[in-house]
This record gives sequence, C-alpha cells and structure tokens, in this order.
Amino acid sequence: MTRSKDPTVVDTVVVTAADLVTALEATRRTGNADTVLRMTPPFSGRMRARLHVRQGHEPEDPAPVVLPAEAFVNDRCPAPPDPDGVEDVLRADPTEAYSVERHRQRYRVALQQWRSSVPEYVRAEIQLPGTDETITISLLGTVPEE
Repeated sequence: MTRSKDPTVVDTVVVTAADLVTALEATRRTGNADTVLRMTPPFSGRMRARLHVRQGHEPEDPAPVVLPAEAFVNDRCPAPPDPDGVEDVLRADPTEAYSVERHRQRYRVALQQWRSSVPEYVRAEIQLPGTDETITISLLGTVPEE
C-alpha cells in the first residue's frame, strides 16, 4: 500500500453514515462550516474521513484534507426539521391538542426520519478540494436510532 503526503493518490473516501449526518446537521443548523469530515495524511488509495470540528490553528504540513459535509450530498437533500416548524404543524392539527411533550416527541421523530433519509442523497463522487480530481464515496453503516 502506497502512503503519500499527496492527497491526489486517494481514489475512494470512506465515511460513516453517522459522521456524515452529524457534520451535515451541525453545518445546516448553525450555518457554520467548522464541523467537517477530514482525511489526515499519510494518504493512500482508500482513506477514511472522520468527523472533525475546526478550531483555531490547524496543522499545515502535512495538511489534512477538509471535506465539507454538504459536498457529500446532492441538492435534493432536505434541511433538517426545524422545531418551530414542527410546532406549527402540531398546533394546526385539529385532531391533537398541543403539549410540550407531544411537540418534543414529534420533533424527535421528524429529526430521526431526516437523519435516516440522508444516505439516500449521498453522491457517488466528490471533488478533492484544490484539485480537478474526483474520488469515489463509500458510505459505511447506517444512522443509529436515538
């Protein structure tokens, strides 16, 4: 197996469904792109991208490859449910009275459904940042139930 400082040797990025969903949810909820998936050198043909939160100073040599979670999913991937939106739907339902507990339960269900749906929107390939290279995405596992 060839190990290199050059990320262009990577042809497949492997990420767990749980890490991808966590990074995507954090990014979309906060609008902050600090929660990413990261490959660290030395690089080889098949590399694991792990959940990472960027903080201040990051190592520069050898530089890890930072992959935004948004790059892993296509444009059809919906946003995570909004607690206020779930509340509005519940309050508009004439068959059920609103309660805080019912709101929490509906929100938990909606969030779990969203999390479980994310793998359906994963692209086959992703562009390696700073290059013209594309690499294959390999998704591992499923999103765990809460």
